[in-house]
Amino acid sequence: MPHKVFLSRLKLSDFRNYAALSLDLDARHVVLTGDNGAGKTNLMEAVSLLSPGRGLRRAAYADVARVRADTGFSVFAELDGMDGPVEIGTGTAGAEEGQARRLRINGTTAKSVDELLDHLRVLWLTPAMDGLFTGGSSDRRRFLDRLVLSLDPEHGRRATDYERAMRSRNKLLSEGRADPVWLTGLERQMAELGISMALARQEMLGLLAALVDKNHEGGVFPVADLALSGFLDGEWHRPAFDLEEQYLEMMKNGRYRDASAGRTLDGPHRSDLLIRHRTKNMEAERCSTGEQKALLVGLVLAHARLVANMTGHAPVLLLDEIAAHLDEGRRSDLFDLVDDLGGQAFMTGTDQSMFSALGARARYLTVANGTVSG
Repeated sequence: MPHKVFLSRLKLSDFRNYAALSLDLDARHVVLTGDNGAGKTNLMEAVSLLSPGRGLRRAAYADVARVRADTGFSVFAELDGMDGPVEIGTGTAGAEEGQARRLRINGTTAKSVDELLDHLRVLWLTPAMDGLFTGGSSDRRRFLDRLVLSLDPEHGRRATDYERAMRSRNKLLSEGRADPVWLTGLERQMAELGISMALARQEMLGLLAALVDKNHEGGVFPVADLALSGFLDGEWHRPAFDLEEQYLEMMKNGRYRDASAGRTLDGPHRSDLLIRHRTKNMEAERCSTGEQKALLVGLVLAHARLVANMTGHAPVLLLDEIAAHLDEGRRSDLFDLVDDLGGQAFMTGTDQSMFSALGARARYLTVANGTVSG
């Protein structure tokens, strides 16, 4: 069994509709019930900020701070983490637009938010993700990159550096300052970073496919077959150096075209994640809404299991409105699968009875108007 990472205490200050909140928790799952708009998802968003990035809503930090709060927001957690007990505090000093996020671990200022990955991995599934299969390719790339980041902490840095180099290249081309030495240097950087990003994505898909073939998540949820398309298709069997040289040549040959388009038209930033329902041999976007939801749940659970297997530590799961569209039997099966992962899960819903199959494995809290009781 993987080591169970769990939050034992959570404190919020001026976060969304919470002026102040302090919760003492234990290793059990946490079920949050209450009316829509009570603040259930806000609380889970706070937990999601214990990972790199802007959380499950990808909100600007100025929007996270409670209305009329001019001192910013704070999230503090005590947890039994991957490296032992740890205290984590994060937030902003003010509510102005552009405020930088601060992070302290055991009272010491962290150099980077990537240090959070030394202590826990946080994964989530929200209703906003229901459109993953029918939305734009950028949503699917972002989803895949979060999967990769949970196992490869350097992936986020590579992606940031790649985007920075690409913006510089686009600017040079748009301004007509196509200095060949300068451009080649930027393109070389893009080739190295871009191929590393793409290979990390391919590796993640391979690991997930192997796990799904072995486990099938108990047969409760349909299996999703995953593939990448749109960049160097069919070439990924070749050595990384050869792929870098090929991409470098593509960029050199595409300079005039990219200058006219005002953007770089080839690269891992143009890839798309293709998802198929294995049993039906059908593209996910053509499946029914219920089938799409089941595919997504199965995919997220398989990834959580992969993280637990690869790191030896079960991730913290955030499952927003997870039981709303499942019948009683499938809800019970879902809860068993979540519990079998060996980690702590936060789950939300409007009706506590929907979580009855969890029994004593969960702690049940009621959320109302920015307060939590139970």
